[in-house]
Amino acid sequence: MYEAVLRSQRPGLAAPSGRVIDRYAIIPLLACVYATIAFPLILVTCSPTDSACLLEARPESKIFWPILSAVALVIALRNRSRLRFPPILIILFAYLALAGASVAWAFKPEASGIRFAQQAMIIASIALPAIVATRSTDLLRGLFWCFFVAAVLNMLFVMGRPPIDVKFATWGYPGYFSGKNYLGECAAVAFLLALHELLHPGRRRILGVITALMSVALLLLSNSKTALALALLVPAFAWTLLKLSRATRVPVWVIVVSIPICWMVFSFVTGFSMNRVSYMLYGDSTFTGRTIIWDFANMQIAKKPLLGWGYQSFWLVGPDAPSIVEAPGWVKDMPNAHNGYEDTLLELGYAGFFLLVAFILATIHGIGRLARFDLSRAWILLSIVLYVAITNGLESTWMRGFEMLWVVFVIAAVEAARYWGQARPAANPAIARRPAMRRIHGPRFRPPSTPVNVVRSR
Repeated sequence: MYEAVLRSQRPGLAAPSGRVIDRYAIIPLLACVYATIAFPLILVTCSPTDSACLLEARPESKIFWPILSAVALVIALRNRSRLRFPPILIILFAYLALAGASVAWAFKPEASGIRFAQQAMIIASIALPAIVATRSTDLLRGLFWCFFVAAVLNMLFVMGRPPIDVKFATWGYPGYFSGKNYLGECAAVAFLLALHELLHPGRRRILGVITALMSVALLLLSNSKTALALALLVPAFAWTLLKLSRATRVPVWVIVVSIPICWMVFSFVTGFSMNRVSYMLYGDSTFTGRTIIWDFANMQIAKKPLLGWGYQSFWLVGPDAPSIVEAPGWVKDMPNAHNGYEDTLLELGYAGFFLLVAFILATIHGIGRLARFDLSRAWILLSIVLYVAITNGLESTWMRGFEMLWVVFVIAAVEAARYWGQARPAANPAIARRPAMRRIHGPRFRPPSTPVNVVRSR
């Protein structure tokens, strides 16, 4: 598969080789560094079981995000002639606007308003500078360096920090994160980005090999089975989708939508449900207790199905929060539903859910358009997008503060948006200038200079 990606980068179809990281791209990459490295290191003194320490608002975030978003806004205003808003960004801003509007009907308006303001700063810090950056800017390269540093630091922490081994928790090393699953997610993204580096010669390939080996080691040490499985399967899945789309000329997003529809039909006909899948993978039909949380979440969704309870205004927002007053047993202590789609339905109802799905599909469609002239970049972006989308079936990261996977997804979406209006370059300019019929039927027939029925005199 990797050789095929290399062969696909023919002259005229590959991206420019002189990609750089310009000054505007540094702003969204700083957002990634803070979410992936800086903030987890701030929390490293908290015990993995100390929820109060892990969930409390930190003064560092109250300083960092306003400054970064202010810089991003200044950059956007100074380069407003270069601002473009492809459908991906329009849907993202509509999704964000609904979250802001939900403050009006939120269960806890003050908490919802504060969290919305932070989310607006996060998205502005990523989207605005990236969209005005030069076309030669390589956001994927910057992402790789961020996760390369994270992988190196986590290797050091694994050697010096004991694994999580407490009651009701699965054994595994957390690295510098607060939980082993976070380390697994970080290592999985690092592995996907390393695959892109393997497609380049020289030092980039060497760094890619080193990062891939560190990532696999961290995935094994974290004992994060889901992250390990997805890191290995998603690249092949993304490659298959892109090749199938090219062969059938069906957009990638249409193929992606057809998969859950086919699964629902198959499950209805055969009775083979996700509970069976959970039992086969984990020896437990409840996805390690998650279905109990989802049952409670579905009951609460039914109470406010259209617009939800308000952005970030359901879980742990005070002693009178619905999650505490009405949840059974240990579900009262949950910070989220452990499912990004359930949490979106809880907070923003079906209106927010449809905007989220539209944002995901628009991003996938943008990546499909990118694949026409930069297959390797599209392959890695689609792998990252699919990884985050599938992971949200078991974890909750959609528009939840500056969760690492959410920040990575937004950067991937903006990267796809940057190429939305770019036309596919011709493989050979000389051939492209020829009339279409001549390319099909060959060179125009020219009669010989001497008639065929005339014999030349010697």
